[in-house]
Amino acid sequence: MDLATLVGLLGALALIVISMLMSGDLVMFVNGPSLVIVVGGTIFAVMAKFGLGQFLSAMKVAGKSFKNKLPDVNELIDEVVGLADEARKGGLLSLEGKEVSSDFLQRGIQLLVDGHDPDVVKSLLSKDKNQAVERHTTGSQIFAAMTDMAPAMGMIGTLIGLVAMLANMDDPKAIGPAMAVALLTTLYGAVIANAMTGPISDKLKLRAAEEAMVKSLIIDALLAIQGGQNPRVIDSMLRNYLPEGKRAAAEE
Repeated sequence: MDLATLVGLLGALALIVISMLMSGDLVMFVNGPSLVIVVGGTIFAVMAKFGLGQFLSAMKVAGKSFKNKLPDVNELIDEVVGLADEARKGGLLSLEGKEVSSDFLQRGIQLLVDGHDPDVVKSLLSKDKNQAVERHTTGSQIFAAMTDMAPAMGMIGTLIGLVAMLANMDDPKAIGPAMAVALLTTLYGAVIANAMTGPISDKLKLRAAEEAMVKSLIIDALLAIQGGQNPRVIDSMLRNYLPEGKRAAAEE
């Protein structure tokens, strides 16, 4: 579980709710027409920009922003260097049935054990990596579209509320509800964009970059193992994937 995402989103929403409570009754910030315009309008407008399958899959991909299943890079490097040592001593067949921490790494090991050429191994694993990154990228784009659309729908709601208010200036009782729609749609659009969909979109971009990096590391490691490189050379090569400040500490 990625606590930063969970705490960040819940914290932002909690502070907004607390400020509403400090301003008066929370019920006065709830308006049905405003919710319909902003939430419903945002969902359907974004759905129109993407395929239905892409839109629905983005809701599943959004769960990635709350999870942190990627292996620790230091631990992954130690693991593949250990595999390289075993392969150098007992050959690639010695890796068959070896339990590893990553399904992607497991698929790569199986390709090595099956005796595929390095070009085939690299091609198949790179395609897998690119498809995973594409899923994250599409999900990020959909939530970015929601981030753009929610305030726009809020503005539409504001205009609807202002038109209704001006059309009923002779009826004081109708002015209040119309003004509520005008203001609350803007509020809802801003909250959705800045406290919900925007952060999720950015986190999915980060997840895509992280997953691409981890899978690139695994591909490089597997090709080096297949090429029979010295485990120490492999270790030194893979340390380049670490931030510069952590490389020296990891090698100690």
